[in-house]
Amino acid sequence: MNSYIFFETALQILVVAYLISVVLLLAASKIGLAVIETIEDAQD
Repeated sequence: MNSYIFFETALQILVVAYLISVVLLLAASKIGLAVIETIEDAQD
C-alpha cells in the first residue's frame, strides 16, 4: 500500500509542477511580447 500512496503523491506533484510550468510559460510569453511591442514602439 505504501508504494501506491507514494506513487499517487508523486503523480500529484508532477501534475502540479506541470500546471505551474504552463502558467509560467504563458506569463513569460506575454511579458516577452509586451517588451517587444514596447521596443518596436520606441523605435518609431
